[in-house]
Amino acid sequence: MIRLQCYSLSMVLIFGKDTCPYTVAARDHYRDEGVPFEYVNVKKNAADLARMLEYSRGRREVPVIVDGETVTIGFGGT
Repeated sequence: MIRLQCYSLSMVLIFGKDTCPYTVAARDHYRDEGVPFEYVNVKKNAADLARMLEYSRGRREVPVIVDGETVTIGFGGT
């Protein structure tokens, strides 16, 4: 079976924490797929946390992945 992933032409944003295994898995996945992304550690900057909360509509779960108009909370590796 061949799976095709579609990613936006803009850079994907991954909001997360360094100690979260799901954040690490998401970063590894996008890196392995060759998709450009920006990682934002929400533990290091209150403004970045506030920005993440805007995308997640107040949910304090990581990772929050922003790909164009699509916002995904969590990462299952699929």
